[in-house]
Amino acid sequence: MNSPSLVKAGILASLLVVITLISWEWHLRSKGFETTYNDDPSLWTDKRDMVYEPADKATVFIGSSRIKFDLDINTWESITADHAIQLACVGSTPLPILQNLANDEKFKGKLIVDVTEGLFFSSSPGNAFRPTDNLKYFKERTPAQRASFYINHFLESKLVFLDKDWLSLNGMLESLPLKDRPGVFHFPAFPSDFGRVRFNRQEYMTPAFVADSNLSNKVKAIWMFFVKMSKDPPASGTKLDSMLNIVKTSVDKIQARGGKVLFVRTPSSGGFWMGEQMGFPREKYWDRILSTTKCQGIHFNDYPAINHFICPENSHLSQPDAILFTKELIRILKEEKGWSFPQSNKVQ
Repeated sequence: MNSPSLVKAGILASLLVVITLISWEWHLRSKGFETTYNDDPSLWTDKRDMVYEPADKATVFIGSSRIKFDLDINTWESITADHAIQLACVGSTPLPILQNLANDEKFKGKLIVDVTEGLFFSSSPGNAFRPTDNLKYFKERTPAQRASFYINHFLESKLVFLDKDWLSLNGMLESLPLKDRPGVFHFPAFPSDFGRVRFNRQEYMTPAFVADSNLSNKVKAIWMFFVKMSKDPPASGTKLDSMLNIVKTSVDKIQARGGKVLFVRTPSSGGFWMGEQMGFPREKYWDRILSTTKCQGIHFNDYPAINHFICPENSHLSQPDAILFTKELIRILKEEKGWSFPQSNKVQ
């Protein structure tokens, strides 16, 4: 093949690739998919870099997935003019991140710790994997990885099909509804509309998920699957004392530098809330966190304005309810906990 023919073939191949990508992108958008971000260690690290902002201008949030769904960051920032730095990790205990912030002499800011008892008091290595992996990346990040993050951010903000979790080949294969076979374990897949991620790491359910009881029931079944898989009883005795001592030591370090720490118990409902009350009675877990650390706390069940929410899948708030919860959280912090923010807009 001569040179002009090679050039023509190259141009034709390039056009086919471009047309294919444009067609695929258009198809996905027509199906309701939006741009989303891979909640990977690089995105977490980008937010971890922000914790050194002045304490009177930023608040750091750590915990599990509930605070990622329940804190509406746009609402928080528009009312308070305070930067919300989201460091929570789904399906994880926040203790590794709490310890990391406590041991960072440069961190002297405001910290809100979300408590989901089954994860907060878990010693399972699997429930510490994400925060440990994120911290490893944060400590070992290379200049090349920094550059790659900014390139990926630009592309992910423009193209729907770059959604690694749901639209990559591996993502689509993992979501296939395969039946379990003897000796072959198939991890249940969440619906793609359940957890979408913004660049600020806020997670949210799509309106389509909230409107479809089949999807919410599928996630409820996944929660029950996790409960059945868990073989360890709730922490008690010396094990519980050890965990609480870790929390107290970490809080003391932060407060000794002038930082402020508050714990929040975000909403759950239905069978999930009933099970949590039985497995993790308040006086043994939540109350002991506050008495051990001498910190302030906000438990959703203590406030009529936020104790009535019905979580679509029993564990996380929908977007509209997250906005209401965030407004009330700000109100409680200002009026009852003495917190101040750069801007004192009235909570609408």
